[in-house]
Amino acid sequence: MTALYRPGRTPLHRLPAGPKALGFAVVVLAVSLLPTRWEASVAALAVAAATYVFLGPGLRELVAQTYGLRWILLIVFAGQLIFSGLMPAATNTARVGAAILLATLVMLTTRVTDLLAALERGLQPLRRLGVDPQRASLLFCTVLTTVPVLGRLALEVREAQRARGGRGVRIFAMTFTVVALKHADQLGEALAARGVD
Repeated sequence: MTALYRPGRTPLHRLPAGPKALGFAVVVLAVSLLPTRWEASVAALAVAAATYVFLGPGLRELVAQTYGLRWILLIVFAGQLIFSGLMPAATNTARVGAAILLATLVMLTTRVTDLLAALERGLQPLRRLGVDPQRASLLFCTVLTTVPVLGRLALEVREAQRARGGRGVRIFAMTFTVVALKHADQLGEALAARGVD
């Protein structure tokens, strides 16, 4: 599992992993339940940006993460535009962007081991219902780390394409798909090696 954690002394770095993960889940749930209106999407993005700037690693990291996500957000926007129209596409893409930025922020300010331990503790009561806390927490951490990693892979593919003088969207999409599938295979092998089927 790729670690995105960056040491720091921000308020989010000092916040324990459990409350941070719970807060993230609540905020993302609230963002996903917001009405499909541009005001709600702007508010979601503003919350994500303010969290980076005032509680997290700062404006430079916010710009870097947003820049790294641009291709994923473009793909989300294009798909939404085809099926939903311009305004719903813009608002839904903004909500997805806010959720991804917040997920990335959690991973940037929390060690994966701390997050896994907190999630395992939080999921212990569900053991009676047949939930394996270790597997569930590993799955959750994997999801949290995969989206930012895909954003970084998209950036690397685009930079390699630019260095070779290529600019085609179709070539980028094909290359990115191959790289993403390769990452998925490696992730699957790593999980299988840890006994996760």
